[in-house]
Amino acid sequence: MSAATTRSRTPDRLCAEAVDLARAAAEEAAAPGIVGEHVGTVSEGDRVVTHFFECRELGYRGWRWAVTVARASRAKIVTVDEAALLPGPDAVLAPEWVPWSERLRPGDMGPGDLLPTDAEDLRLEPGYSGEDEPAPNSPVSHEMADLVESEDADVTAGPPSGFLPAIPSRGSITGVAEELGMRRARVLSRYGLYTAADRWEEAFGPKTPMAQSAPAACVTCGFLAPIGGSLGQAFGVCANEFSPADGRLVSLTYGCGGHSEAAVMPRPPQPPSPVIDETRVDPFPLRPAPDSGSVEAAADENTEELGHS
Repeated sequence: MSAATTRSRTPDRLCAEAVDLARAAAEEAAAPGIVGEHVGTVSEGDRVVTHFFECRELGYRGWRWAVTVARASRAKIVTVDEAALLPGPDAVLAPEWVPWSERLRPGDMGPGDLLPTDAEDLRLEPGYSGEDEPAPNSPVSHEMADLVESEDADVTAGPPSGFLPAIPSRGSITGVAEELGMRRARVLSRYGLYTAADRWEEAFGPKTPMAQSAPAACVTCGFLAPIGGSLGQAFGVCANEFSPADGRLVSLTYGCGGHSEAAVMPRPPQPPSPVIDETRVDPFPLRPAPDSGSVEAAADENTEELGHS
């Protein structure tokens, strides 16, 4: 280890003793009462020392006021170099910045939002082999990029007014793709298909609590609408309005209590049809029987029958 390195690691005596000078500089940069106790010094080099003071500002727990002082060679006057508020080892810091593409979550998009797709997105692959050169007036063409750089202009998002889609030249790859119905520049790749299937199966698959308690799987449900393609071998669309997966792509091994064959609703009881016997006559007396009441009938001449009730 050289002598210069040893001198740089040893704090200069005059600079290390200038605590009051450093405190005055910190209070001038901050406010009275914000600068706390002196917590240490660090040698920054030959005749350069940084003094640290506690920060009593609310919301800055663990931060320290750092004041760097220095003196010239063979001089005895110490001067202030700079003062700043720096985080300490246990300071409360903001979380590390994360790009928007990593912060985005499903459901964050709203009406009018645009989600750009990376040109090298592994979930997509070219819809047809080969690619033509972009038109000269295209925003992605080399000529347009050179013009923007030379004129110091900005390319605005969206098509300009009066823009008409360019008709592909006959015989080109784009023209053949147009005739074959393969106008999409990129389609879903096998990796994108697998990741989507894993995501859907995690939401509506056999390992969900609803499927674990279901009486049967969706593959035997009458409300399952089949789909085509390779996904049709493992997924379908639920068409039961009372199911939690109504209108969703569900795994064939998913299930819920709304299964069409889980329980058959019993028929309401029907009253029996009336029975009419036309072979006999039921007598209906005009007057009640004398012995039908709770009081015995008395034989009295005054109570003789008058011919009316």
